[in-house]
Amino acid sequence: MTKKAAENFKLSDCAVFDNGIFKTADVELQNGTVIISDATGGGALTSDKKSKPLFVFPGFADVHVHLREPGFSYKETVKSGTASAARGGYVSVCPMPNLNPAPDSAETLGQQLSIIEKDALIHVLPYGTITASRQGQALSDMESMADRVAGFSDDGSGIQTEELMRKAMLKAKALGKIIVAHCEDMSLISKGGCIHDGEYARKNGFIGISSESEWKQVERDLKLVKETGCSYHVCHISTKESVELIRRAKAEGLDVTCETGPHYLTMTDMDLKDEGRFKMNPPLRSEEDKRALIEGLIDGTVDMIATDHAPHSAEEKSKGLAGSAMGVVGLETAFAVLYTDLVRTGIITLEKLVEVMSIAPANRFSLPVGYENGSMCVFELDTEYTVEPKDFVSMGKATPFEGKRVYGACMMTVYNGKVVYKKENQK
Repeated sequence: MTKKAAENFKLSDCAVFDNGIFKTADVELQNGTVIISDATGGGALTSDKKSKPLFVFPGFADVHVHLREPGFSYKETVKSGTASAARGGYVSVCPMPNLNPAPDSAETLGQQLSIIEKDALIHVLPYGTITASRQGQALSDMESMADRVAGFSDDGSGIQTEELMRKAMLKAKALGKIIVAHCEDMSLISKGGCIHDGEYARKNGFIGISSESEWKQVERDLKLVKETGCSYHVCHISTKESVELIRRAKAEGLDVTCETGPHYLTMTDMDLKDEGRFKMNPPLRSEEDKRALIEGLIDGTVDMIATDHAPHSAEEKSKGLAGSAMGVVGLETAFAVLYTDLVRTGIITLEKLVEVMSIAPANRFSLPVGYENGSMCVFELDTEYTVEPKDFVSMGKATPFEGKRVYGACMMTVYNGKVVYKKENQK
C-alpha cells in the first residue's frame, strides 16, 4: 500500500495538550516534524475565518482492538481498521489475537506482521496468544514472539485453570512481558447467555451473563499476580466488584492496570434493545456498575479506555441479542461519545480524557504517541453531529451509539509525520 506523502501545514492559536495541560499555541508539520510554538494569531485548519477553535492532542492509543487479519477479512482488514482508527484520532493500536491462524509462534505471528507492514496506516503492535491456538490447553511459544508483541492475551477466552495461568504469568515475567487477561469463568456462564443477568434480562426472558463470571476470575488472577510478580492488565472491566478488586490490588502495590470501554461508562442494560448492535462481551451492566466504573476512572483505578473495536459482517449482527455475534465497533465514535457524555457534563475534565485515551495506554504499553514522534490529532469540539454507521470507514457498522447526537469531530490525524486522515469538506 502506498502511504501518503508528507504534508506541511500550520495551525494557529490552537488549544494544545502538552505535559498534562492545555495551552494556546501554533502547531506546524514541517517535513514530517511536529513543531509546537508560541501563538502568533490568525489562521486555522482552513482559510475560512468562521472556523471553530481547534484542539490538538498527542494522538490516541487503543490497546484493545480487532483488525481481523489474517483469517476474517470479510469482517475487517488491517487497512480498513487502521483507517477507521485514524478517523477517530488514533495513532497506535494493539490488535487482539482472535485470528486464523492465531499468532501463537514466530511463524504464525509473522503472517500477521507481514500484513501490518504492508497495509497499516498507523502504528500497530499486536498481541501474541497465551495458549497454543487460543485453545486454553498449553502455553504458546511465547519466547519466540516476545520481542515483537505488546504482550500476551487469549482475548475472547478466559484462562480457565489456575495452574495454566500461573505458568503463563511466570513465563511472561521471565520474558519481561505483560499478561492481558480476558476474565471470564465459563463455569459461571449460563449456556446461551448473551446479556447482563439483570433487570432487562429478567423482564424480556433473556439468559444473562453474570457479573461473577468476570470478577471471580479477576480475583483469582490478582492472587496469582501477588504470587508471581507478573505485570498484569485486565481487559474491558464492567462490574463494580472488578473495580474494587483492582483498587485493592493497586493499594497493595501490585503491577496491575485495567481498561474499560466507552459503552460501559455511558450506557446500562436498561438502554438495551433486541438488536445485534447492543450485543458485546462483557455485556452492558447496571447503573450501579456504571457509577463504579466512573468512580474508578476518576480516582485512577481504571487506567485507560479501550474500545474493544470488534467488527462483524452485517449478517452476523442481524440476529438480535440472542443470535448475533459478540462485539461492536468503536474507534470512530469513542472520543466524541466520551467527550459528550463525560466531559461536557462535568463528570471528568478534558485533560483526564486525553490522559486515559492517550498518555496512560502509551506509557503502559510503550506506544509511540506524541508530538515528538510526529503524531497528533486535531478536533473541533464544538461541532455537533449524529453518529451514522453508514459513514464509518470500518467495515463493521454495528454500534450501540447509532443515532446519538455527539460533539467533537476529528479534523485531522497525523502519524509519524504523515497526514493519515483529513476530514473532507471542512467548514
